[in-house]
Amino acid sequence: MAEKLAARGLLTLQDLWLHLPLRYEDRTAITPIGALQPGVAVQVEGKVEAVERGFRYRPMLRVALGDDSFGTLVLRFFHFRSQQVNQFKPGARVRAYGTPRPGQHGLEIVHPSYHVFAEGEAADLSAQLDPVYPEVEGLGPATLRKLIAQALDALPPAEQLELLPQHLLAQLHLPTLRDALLTMHRPQRDDDVAALMAGKHPAQQRLALEELLAHHLSLRRQRIALQQHKAPALKGKGALAKKLEATLPFKLTQAQQRVFAQIREDLHKPSPMLRLVQGDVGSGKTVVAALAAMLAVEAGKQAALAAPTELLAEQHCNNFRAWLEPLGVRVAWLAGKVTGKARAQVLAEVADGVAQVVVGTHALMQEQVQFHDLALAIVDEQHRFGVHQRLALRDKGAGADSVPHQLVMTATPIPRTLAMAAYADLDVSAIDELPPGRTPVTTVALSADKRPELVERIRAACREGRQAYWVCTLIDDSDEVVAQAAQTTYEQLTAAMPELRIALVHGRMKPAQKQATMLAFKRGETDLLVATTVIEVGVDVPNASLMIVENAERLGLAQLHQLRGRVGRGAAASSCVLLYQPPLGQMAKQRLATMRETNDGFVIAEKDLELRGPGELLGTRQTGLAGFRVADLSRDANLLPQVHELADKLLAESPVLADRIVARWVGGAARYASA
Repeated sequence: MAEKLAARGLLTLQDLWLHLPLRYEDRTAITPIGALQPGVAVQVEGKVEAVERGFRYRPMLRVALGDDSFGTLVLRFFHFRSQQVNQFKPGARVRAYGTPRPGQHGLEIVHPSYHVFAEGEAADLSAQLDPVYPEVEGLGPATLRKLIAQALDALPPAEQLELLPQHLLAQLHLPTLRDALLTMHRPQRDDDVAALMAGKHPAQQRLALEELLAHHLSLRRQRIALQQHKAPALKGKGALAKKLEATLPFKLTQAQQRVFAQIREDLHKPSPMLRLVQGDVGSGKTVVAALAAMLAVEAGKQAALAAPTELLAEQHCNNFRAWLEPLGVRVAWLAGKVTGKARAQVLAEVADGVAQVVVGTHALMQEQVQFHDLALAIVDEQHRFGVHQRLALRDKGAGADSVPHQLVMTATPIPRTLAMAAYADLDVSAIDELPPGRTPVTTVALSADKRPELVERIRAACREGRQAYWVCTLIDDSDEVVAQAAQTTYEQLTAAMPELRIALVHGRMKPAQKQATMLAFKRGETDLLVATTVIEVGVDVPNASLMIVENAERLGLAQLHQLRGRVGRGAAASSCVLLYQPPLGQMAKQRLATMRETNDGFVIAEKDLELRGPGELLGTRQTGLAGFRVADLSRDANLLPQVHELADKLLAESPVLADRIVARWVGGAARYASA
């Protein structure tokens, strides 16, 4: 049993205390059968009126229960033993719990939990709600419940268990940890069940506060530990960066200038920079990264930029070459497709410092890549990289006790609450204005039956010399289905508009083929590009002014916003059409409405967090951040200011206590947080 528990990460009594219920079953009352509502879980009690065994398709047992409310309920079983059948004699008294659903003969509960009373047996009701715990493989729910109950009996007195200062709990009107745990595991009949289900109960808030505090402290600890390292202080006059700015074909926005000033200040210091630059698609993050790289080059050191896809990396490389090579800066390109002699040459140039700026994919992080003197590591779209990969790039520049500065960029704006919680170890900058000359994209949502009109719109736009995207987002378990959907759409559109040059790109094509198709589109050799969501992070085609997203109701806000960011990059008025399949669910309606109302990525990110929760936004499935046991970043955002205040106090006044809080909630996961 210990092995089974350990496989789920349950090693100590404390782990069992913190293995909290997913939900509760209310067996504290009996609902009359006549008053049942479909879909609402209840406990009922009645007499067996009829029993029927059948073998249509597969064995089946149906038991009809009746009570004084003149209602009838059918209990239906597919898996049963003959002694179970013998229990259900007509007239026997049965208590059952489950969720009634409409069946062939009125309401029925499939596989309820039940108890058949013996003659004269007393029938007391439970005084507290029954917890339902997250499963542990190989252990039945009853065994797990029993183990957790035993663990709770061993809870120490409140003052021994408590790690938070007493005056603070009183100030926040929150219970002690002991009381909070007992309420969560054994809520009483008169507890506010609605608040428990909504996560708003003081007991949950108390646990969430300590858990958020533990994560925040562990990130702050990482930050402090990283600051113990040295980093090269890049204190040049900034002549190269000034030269670059002077030769750019556009003027930097105020937001770009502000963010670059923050980066320059960080790079002047002898401790490692850890800065996250977030800005909407097209806000000009790459230029800021190039300016930062110039500060490293001027100091005689190297800078590296890693992007998650070859397409994106190649685009960065082309931009860097266009901007930097006229200034005499050598830019090297390293990706999986650079092989043989060419690869050996690039590796040699990187190792002896001839290559001053190196751009590539995660190929940059492989073992055989050795830098001469890496002072600045830039990672684009950081949530696409695993934590280990980011650490690998940082370690490339680690000398005796020195590490490179890190600049992380993302085009997925991160809501303020999330940045406060998840990036406590990073300084966050926002490029929150778009370059002049960008026209906002008009967004409309249309029902799928308007496709013929859309075909006409595309024809008209392409006739005027503009280009369009048609994105297929049929989401299924396999890439193949999406590729097929794109293939079918491509064939239909080619048949409908034979005069247009139409191309197809999807994730199952070979990288070289994909690249060639995208480049042809970029060069204007294709009018319409039918694609899957592979283009979400990708090429810059100023002439593309129309984006059609099929099955838009299936995508999250962040993804829709990223796709929309592919158009509106030139001076022509651009539109994005979200095609949906009616009827729309509540959440899909809200998402499409948000897309129509705003082009502001930060507003969209806040809404996305509200609708979807934090895990997806952060790409933190690999960092454990999304795996909070109690806290929910969108629900508990109001606790974050207190968490920050508390963390400052604890680190200053009682670091030992801070360590104990981190150990209780985070344990060994802390080392990844510095990535």
